[in-house]
Amino acid sequence: MNAVTPINLGEMRIGGGSPLILIAGSCVIESEQHAASLAGRLAEIARRLRIPFVFKASYDKANRTSGRSFRGPGLDEGLRVLAEIKARLGVPVLTDIHDVEQARPAADVADVLQIPAFLSRQTDLIVAAAKTGRIVNIKKGQFLAPDDVEHAVAKAVDAGNPRVIVTERGTSFGYHNLIVDMRAFPMIRGRGTPVIFDVTHSLQLPGGGDGVTAGLAEYIEPLASAGVAAGVDGVFLEVHEEPARAKSDAQNALRLDLVEPLLHRLMAIDAIVKTAEAHATNG
Repeated sequence: MNAVTPINLGEMRIGGGSPLILIAGSCVIESEQHAASLAGRLAEIARRLRIPFVFKASYDKANRTSGRSFRGPGLDEGLRVLAEIKARLGVPVLTDIHDVEQARPAADVADVLQIPAFLSRQTDLIVAAAKTGRIVNIKKGQFLAPDDVEHAVAKAVDAGNPRVIVTERGTSFGYHNLIVDMRAFPMIRGRGTPVIFDVTHSLQLPGGGDGVTAGLAEYIEPLASAGVAAGVDGVFLEVHEEPARAKSDAQNALRLDLVEPLLHRLMAIDAIVKTAEAHATNG
């Protein structure tokens, strides 16, 4: 089993016994005003709790269930919005890319480039992201076993970039359902890669609505608690002030006013886990 090597992101560190990090934001940039407001409120919560925070939002959701669904403002406008948020709040930002040509312009703004789960075997995309030098967050495909993802990680490392994290977001379990195997977290971390738990996407019911993805947001707290107890390095949350009005992933997003209470719980669990790990290491 390999020790997890921490990855530096500005003043924060991901993995290797570092504090639990929060990656949170809206699924897609709905408007500049909405993204800026949400980012500001999340940053305020993170500062109050002293939890490292990365704001996430997509400029384009290219994998919506229906071709009629809202996709976002597009590359140029979306990156402009993210750049404004980053400059104003001083927080790192994460966004996903869908093709090779998006890697370089996205890297000019984003601190973390995300490979979507459905594209986690796309070699050229991973290599292009890696060559930017930014941290690469590989979403583990719903069709991959935990040990399969090491091959995706190797593609980035072989391209000269060891700054890779893996995000678990559930595994396909029959029609319209996902399940999270808690063994996945130590399996992936055992190969030396920091692991983030995408709690809210794991509660999707893909395609379970009429042309939309349904979800089970009522189970965010127990699932997040179990993942942190299993030893993840951070949590990834889709957040919205009024999830029912969200333009993407409405049924599995966490309501903004529930973020702080949830983080209090998760940070307490994380402290217990890290204390136990320290005792085990020190014999």
